[in-house]
Amino acid sequence: MKYCKRCLQPDTRPGIEFDARGVCPACNYFDVLEQVDWKAREQELRNLSAKLRSPDASEYDCIIGVSGGKDSLRQARYAKNVLGLRPLLVSLGYPPRQLTQRGVDNVSNMIKQGFDCIMIYPAPETWRLLMRKAFLKFCNWCKSTEYPLFASVPRLATAYQIRLVLWGENPALQLGDLNTMGKTGWDGNSVRNMNTLKGGNPDWMCGLGISKKNILQYYYPAEAEMERAGIQIVYLGYFWQDWALVDNANYGVVNGLEVRNEPPQDIGDPYGVTSLDEDWVGMNQMIKYLKFGFGRTTDYVNEQIRRGRMSRAEGVELVELYDGCCGERYITSFCKFIDITVDQFWETVDRSVNQDLFSKDGKGKWVRRFKVGSPCAA
Repeated sequence: MKYCKRCLQPDTRPGIEFDARGVCPACNYFDVLEQVDWKAREQELRNLSAKLRSPDASEYDCIIGVSGGKDSLRQARYAKNVLGLRPLLVSLGYPPRQLTQRGVDNVSNMIKQGFDCIMIYPAPETWRLLMRKAFLKFCNWCKSTEYPLFASVPRLATAYQIRLVLWGENPALQLGDLNTMGKTGWDGNSVRNMNTLKGGNPDWMCGLGISKKNILQYYYPAEAEMERAGIQIVYLGYFWQDWALVDNANYGVVNGLEVRNEPPQDIGDPYGVTSLDEDWVGMNQMIKYLKFGFGRTTDYVNEQIRRGRMSRAEGVELVELYDGCCGERYITSFCKFIDITVDQFWETVDRSVNQDLFSKDGKGKWVRRFKVGSPCAA
């Protein structure tokens, strides 16, 4: 495992490629941002919005997928208050046993600020069963749930004939997942190719004994279908000079966002501002850490390093402290939800651990074999 020479991005991130100097795509992109004419880029967004918005004043101009969290709250307010659009918000909700009260309150906070919002809840038992199967097969329960989460917005855009879909960050430019690269920096129509979605076709679920008629909400619209409807996904993050996890969270808190108050060593999150609507994404970040050698804290510090708010050495310290952390209670509640034992959980995780990067200590705990930030680990 090699690290970017500038930040702490590892080359184990799916879809990433470093350049000949050993620099990651996100750092190279940040260099480009220093030369951007942001006024011109804002005008480009306004021109796009004018082209794609509804000509009918009684219809919605754009559609935005929201969770009520830091990114979606800022996007919705920007679309309405800055661009002058009439946005329709779409929130795909977790089952009641998974959804946190914090998540409910944050969506309510957003709606109270003057937005129309359609709530979509896939059948809870199918959702739970697919989570179980995805975890046991891929050691990634999000493998199944990300399909409806990502498909819900373009599906509704197609049904309502709303051509403009506003999204957040560009994973190719801002994280380094080159599989999602579109025709331009703002083109999000290739988001279907991100690592988990793999094109947006969930037929593999049918091979696990799930009937296709029970997973209609999991199917991403076909490319031809989106082209016929004229659907264009636009990454707002491409147009914002200050798009960043922490900046969006600060904006959200000022506008009523409720964040986490758990200790960072319980959630692997030093800021407590992500995955506010449920508690098991953080656990999945722990598993990602054991597979690829990085977790959520790495994403935080990389942004801060690029923006000059943190040194690489300070980033290393935070990553060593919090990447891969997860409180036992989250593992226990997850196992109860998908109906497996904690022993089954760890047996599944153990089979997926990258043993070039981790080994077990005398107590049977996985510990890293690499030094965070070193030129070559493992």
